[in-house]
Amino acid sequence: MQYIVIFGGVMSGLGKGIITSSLSHLLVNSGKRVSVVKIDPYLNYDAGTMNPYQHGEVFVLNDGNESDLDLGNYERFLDLDLGEENNITTGKVYKEVIEKERRGDYLGSTVQIIPHITNEIKRRIRKAGKAGTEITVIEVGGTVGDIESMPFLEALRQLRREEGDSNVMFGLVTLIPEIGRGMEQKTKPTQHSVSSLRSLGIVPDMIFARSQNQLEVDTRKKISLFTDVPEEGIYSVTDSESIYFVPEMLHGQGILDYVSWKLDLGGLMYRDIWKEFRENLANPSERVKVAIVGKYTALTDAYISHREALTHVTGKNGIAVDIKWVDSDKLKESVEVLSDVSGIIVPGGFGYRGVEGKVIAARYARENSVPFLGICLGFQVAVIEFARDVLGLKEANSSEFNENTPDPVIDLLPEQEGLDSLGGTMRLGLKNVILNEGSEAFEIYGGNKVIQERHRHRYEVNQKYISRLEENGMIFSGCDEEGVRMEFLELKDRKNFIASQYHCEFKSRPLSPSILHERLVMNALKYKKEREGETSRKYSIA
Repeated sequence: MQYIVIFGGVMSGLGKGIITSSLSHLLVNSGKRVSVVKIDPYLNYDAGTMNPYQHGEVFVLNDGNESDLDLGNYERFLDLDLGEENNITTGKVYKEVIEKERRGDYLGSTVQIIPHITNEIKRRIRKAGKAGTEITVIEVGGTVGDIESMPFLEALRQLRREEGDSNVMFGLVTLIPEIGRGMEQKTKPTQHSVSSLRSLGIVPDMIFARSQNQLEVDTRKKISLFTDVPEEGIYSVTDSESIYFVPEMLHGQGILDYVSWKLDLGGLMYRDIWKEFRENLANPSERVKVAIVGKYTALTDAYISHREALTHVTGKNGIAVDIKWVDSDKLKESVEVLSDVSGIIVPGGFGYRGVEGKVIAARYARENSVPFLGICLGFQVAVIEFARDVLGLKEANSSEFNENTPDPVIDLLPEQEGLDSLGGTMRLGLKNVILNEGSEAFEIYGGNKVIQERHRHRYEVNQKYISRLEENGMIFSGCDEEGVRMEFLELKDRKNFIASQYHCEFKSRPLSPSILHERLVMNALKYKKEREGETSRKYSIA
């Protein structure tokens, strides 16, 4: 097993996850078997209970692990399903060590950061490299110098000592500020970051220099001089129109040759599988505007998988999607903000804030024949809206938002009753969904009766209301294996209004986009063309 470790310097938010994903993508498409690990130094056990404003989207894996959003980038760039072992947190490490101590596994030893915590970190890193894996790429969250990262840095220093210099590479992502009228590139922050790493016994082999403009020749030479990293190991990573252009950016600077030389991998022949995909991103033939209606629209990373799923559709079909981020609470003031969109997505979420605006969005889409896609909570608000407006149950709601509603059309899953813990207790991970033959869902999924999708929810459609909803035109065309939980809904005599309890966005990949997002975009383009035709005729008459 060989390892490539990516650290961050100067500041967070420089794109370590995309650089890690891009390097892994290049190695995978050069024939190497790669595993990827994200180290998150926070004390939380996982990302499941964290506010999206603090940490962005919670990404759910097949095994139900609620992980950092970078795991989503890894899966998309590698076209690989990851698991719980690919996300290491301080919480997981300390919990395991304390449980071992309580069992007496340490035979009376004083339990310490070194060696017990560092040994557990190394054990987890090695475990993530499953049988057949040749290279494990590791991203360390945070920045060099963070107190909470210290045990991980020490463990990785030990890993290199144990595995040998020829089997472990270290890379550092840093910021190159450009200041003054001449946009002079400054290397001092990078020098200090490297100095901090070296003081911990870690000597970087690569530097990824993030800057607005291409790294200048003199800047590269200066970085090399003050850090002892060869010039061929210093890579300019500039702002890009799309994250999917970054692998080619690194490949063009010879990173595979350098990595191959350092790890003695032999000749690596890269196969560019994204060429047509990138061309469609750069030169789309059509454009549509789609609204994403949520309560975290000030931080769009809370819905990053939806954004990427729409990008994947563009890469496949050449239809660019201009996302209009709509704060759902604003819709309580006016729905005019939706008047210029050709499609509406209501994504998942928790808590009452913003829900009534999402209900309004669902009603607007239903009454005006605007293409609609509801996901998880979006599925549930579509049911709430329909019950209120079509069934006449004016106080219909979810018991999550109103425990005293007389019509809880959405109610708590039976297995969730009485739980005293929030973390990791939802209905999570990959589940079978059974589709009704002859339905719109059945057609969308190419005639497959059984599909597998990822879930993250505590509430479901209340069985007591299903027959009344269906009698009035709502069709539940997908359910779980027991036929108890509703998974997919559509409307009678309507092909562009669909919603799912599951999160189809989590399985979307660049070369195989989420089918439901693709269907929404195609319906949005059709809606746009029809509306433009009507507008054109109106103007010609005038």
